[in-house]
Amino acid sequence: MTENGDSTTPRARGRVKRRTLLKAAGATALTAGAVAATAPSAAAADMPYDAIVVGAGYAGGTVARELGARGMRVLVLEARGRIGGRIEPGTLAGQHVELGGGWFGPGQDLVARELKRYSLTTTEDVHATRMVMPGPNGYASHSPQEAGARLNSLFADFYAGSEQYFERPYEPLHRKDLLASVDRLSLADRIAQLKLSGVDHDWVSGATSVFAGGNKTGSLTGLAQWYQLAGGTYDKFLSVMSQLPEGGMISILERMLRESGATISLNSPVTAIRERGGLTQVEVRGGRVYQAPVVVLATPVNMWSTLTFEPGLPKVYTEAAREGLGVPHATKLWLRVKGTSEAVSAQAPEGAPILLLIPQKQLPDGRIFVAFTGPALDVSDPQAVRAAVRGLLPEARVAEYRAKEWHKDPWARGGWGLRRPGQLLRQLPDIQQPFGRIVFAGGDIASGWNGAFVEGALESGFRAAEQAATLAG
Repeated sequence: MTENGDSTTPRARGRVKRRTLLKAAGATALTAGAVAATAPSAAAADMPYDAIVVGAGYAGGTVARELGARGMRVLVLEARGRIGGRIEPGTLAGQHVELGGGWFGPGQDLVARELKRYSLTTTEDVHATRMVMPGPNGYASHSPQEAGARLNSLFADFYAGSEQYFERPYEPLHRKDLLASVDRLSLADRIAQLKLSGVDHDWVSGATSVFAGGNKTGSLTGLAQWYQLAGGTYDKFLSVMSQLPEGGMISILERMLRESGATISLNSPVTAIRERGGLTQVEVRGGRVYQAPVVVLATPVNMWSTLTFEPGLPKVYTEAAREGLGVPHATKLWLRVKGTSEAVSAQAPEGAPILLLIPQKQLPDGRIFVAFTGPALDVSDPQAVRAAVRGLLPEARVAEYRAKEWHKDPWARGGWGLRRPGQLLRQLPDIQQPFGRIVFAGGDIASGWNGAFVEGALESGFRAAEQAATLAG
């Protein structure tokens, strides 16, 4: 059956006399300690905040902590009943799973710095012992070394030239002169340019569609930048999705928010942001209004179109909201499988029900796998899920599973961010700049590891905190 993930919230700690952890639903037990939360009173709207942060994901958490360190009084408004945004923990077969988010890796220095700050350790993800890949007549097995060498060669051709147009990948517009001819290309356009053979086409199209939610939607430059940020080879690119933090992906954020001392109001979906008399007013569902000198909007870009802005936003923001940045189809599927305990991974061509299957923790009677699915699979249909898994691993029997369809999530309206064709040149750096007293944050609009990575959310959060502190005076 399809389920949503378990909700988690941070434990209140630090300046609790001045700032209170709020939950509109009333008292509840919080993770990392049983602390009673209280429902916000009507007077809470009149409390003197120095900044309001909309969204309690990694970008919002970074902003809250950095502004709190400056002595600012911060209110965080979160639509969900949990923190994390597109990071969402859950359980399957008694094991911790990541229904949103999952990994980071070498070269993501901001994440590494946060891990060190909070003394968190990491573990390596499971290494596959066999890889099932498209073949001329169905699927064929390969050793990881054989498949890896072929993928490295294919993607060296696919990303040829990106070492020049992303000469400095953390400064994506450094070679703006070279980007004009490639930023307009979708991933499907680039695949067509290469005129690949049938099997090579399936290997490439399947690998890129996993990240893009559809190769016609994702931009070549979106993935090419990630490729160069990782070091310019496909195996290095995969390595940045290989490490797991102690306590799961939510663990750093929990500590950030504890340290921030911010007031955190859950179940508080924002409906409107208005500037009035030198202050910014933020209205939440039900009509309560909060105000502060500055507001940081730290939600997915796909959510901007659901808000009312007065005055209205300029073109760069409205176009991004209309086009979207979160991938249009993103379903993450966790499976408890019997019949095999082998650490086998599998990749399918674009259009297949399951695009990618990755081995996770071994169990006494089988193994847990995580999968990313395409639009062709109805994850609410257990028979369809079982058939899709058997299509890749005939020996596998699905005992139970959990799915998260991020494009159906009302507070995400899409998956991780990946720029569409043309968005890089049309949007950066303008989309990163404040408009009036509204500051914009989020991994979707980061310069470096944008979209699918906590690293990008941290980068954007640090920048937004500086902007917000300046505006707040």
